[in-house]
Amino acid sequence: MTKMKTKMIKSTLFFLVFFAARNPAFSQNPVKEQLTIPLSDPGKSGLLKVGLISGSIHVSGYTGKQVIVDISSEENSQKKEGNKKDEMANGMRKISSGGGLEITAEEDKNTVSIKTGLNRKKLNLMIKVPQQFALKLSTVNNGDIVVDNVNGEMEITNVNGEITLTNVSGSAVANTVNGDLKANFKTTNADTPMAFSTLNGNVDITFPANAKFNAKLKSDRGEIYSDFDMNIEKGKSQTTQSTKDGMYKISIEDWVKGSVNGGGSEVMMKNMNGNIYVRKAK
Repeated sequence: MTKMKTKMIKSTLFFLVFFAARNPAFSQNPVKEQLTIPLSDPGKSGLLKVGLISGSIHVSGYTGKQVIVDISSEENSQKKEGNKKDEMANGMRKISSGGGLEITAEEDKNTVSIKTGLNRKKLNLMIKVPQQFALKLSTVNNGDIVVDNVNGEMEITNVNGEITLTNVSGSAVANTVNGDLKANFKTTNADTPMAFSTLNGNVDITFPANAKFNAKLKSDRGEIYSDFDMNIEKGKSQTTQSTKDGMYKISIEDWVKGSVNGGGSEVMMKNMNGNIYVRKAK
C-alpha cells in the first residue's frame, strides 16, 4: 500500500492505492485497510460521494468529526471460475492475474469523494460519517447499500441489490432495479420531495406519525398498503392520438394519489413486481 498526502490551495487530497501482488497465491487473500479522512471544517455538515462497480456500501452516522473508511475486498466467484478455465488457454500458463485494486479518496471543503478504478475484485466499504452528512452513493453488482443514523439529503442508486435506510432523517431519492427498497425515517423535511423506486422488489417506507406529504404511488403487478389515513384520489386514463399511420397511442395514467396529515411535498413510490408499503411509525 502506498499513501501520499498533498496539500493544495484550499483543499487536501488523499490518495490511497492497493496493489495485488504478482504472486498469484498472495492476490487471492482479501485486502483489508482503514482510511481516516479529516474534514476541512469539522464543525459543519458535509457530503460523501461513493461509486462502486462491484461491492457493497454501509454508511453509519457517529459522533466523530472525521470520515472513516474500512475497506475489504474479495475475488468475485465468477472471476475465480473464469480464471481456472483460462489458465491453460492456447497451451500457455497464466503467470499473473493483473488484478490490481485502486481506491482514491479526495476531500475538498467537507466534500469527500471515494472512487475506484476498473477493479476485478468485489469491494465492501464500511464508512463512518458525522451524523449531519449528505450522501450520494451508488453500486452496480454484488452488493447492497445500507445507511443508518444519518441526517441529510441522500441520493442512493443500486442495480442488482437492496437499499436499506434505517433511523435516518432528512430526505432521500433512492432507486434500485433488482432488490427490495426499505427506509425508516425518524424525521423528514416537509419541504423536500422524495422518490423511491425498484423494478423487481418491494418498496417499504416508514414515516413518523406526524409526517405531512402527498403520496404518489404505483405498482404495476403488486398491491399498495398503508396504515396512514389518506385522502385518496386516483389518476385517470388518458388517450392521445399518434400521427403514425393514423393509429391511436394509449397512454394510461394509473397512479394512486393521496394526502397525509393535510399534505406537503410529494413522496413518489413505484415498482413493477412487488408490493408498496407506506408505514406509520409506532
